[in-house]
Amino acid sequence: MAMALVTGANRGIGLELCRQLAARGDDVIATCRRSRAELDRLGVRVEPDVDVADDASVAGLARRLGDVRLDLLVNNAGILERVSLEQLDLDAVRRQFEVNAVGPLRVTRALLDRLGRGSKVVVMTSLMGSLGDNTSGGHYGYRMSKAAASMGGVSLAHDLRDRGIAVAILHPGMVRTDMTGRSGVPPEESVRGLLARIDELDLDSSGRFRHADGRELPW
Repeated sequence: MAMALVTGANRGIGLELCRQLAARGDDVIATCRRSRAELDRLGVRVEPDVDVADDASVAGLARRLGDVRLDLLVNNAGILERVSLEQLDLDAVRRQFEVNAVGPLRVTRALLDRLGRGSKVVVMTSLMGSLGDNTSGGHYGYRMSKAAASMGGVSLAHDLRDRGIAVAILHPGMVRTDMTGRSGVPPEESVRGLLARIDELDLDSSGRFRHADGRELPW
């Protein structure tokens, strides 16, 4: 039995991660800005009012956790705001950087003392942040923030190696959630793959960019 903390846990991939982790017997701490009935029904520990883009909010979470030790930290919280060159909204770009790129770093640093040798950290990124895979442009804030999130994950993998902490940089695939307009594979399928990648993660595979289905992806 592991102790897992998942950010952005009130819907989509985060909610399904909590559901499957709890179903297999893990203890789960679900963090979100606002809870929902579907999350509350899972019977996991819910920590609402957690905004990964806000220093004070994340610090408050760390205080509330007390001496809880974490085996798994999943940095899942993310936002997508469609930003084109013709309608360039720099505030939207900045918001996505704060949540998608800075958020995982902010949360991981705040909870670092609760991670020990053998713990695992997940940075949920996206193939849309891959330079090698970008063949269509657009989505400036999302693409740029997810590329930065991946870079942050690689740096974390280096910096946490001596502590015995492995880091997974994962793309969940195109998943049928509100964020994607309900297109793609069901969250249940994606999360089964994500958990398989997390379970097989070790220091030898730390810092790699992988699809939920196991493929290694281009940077």
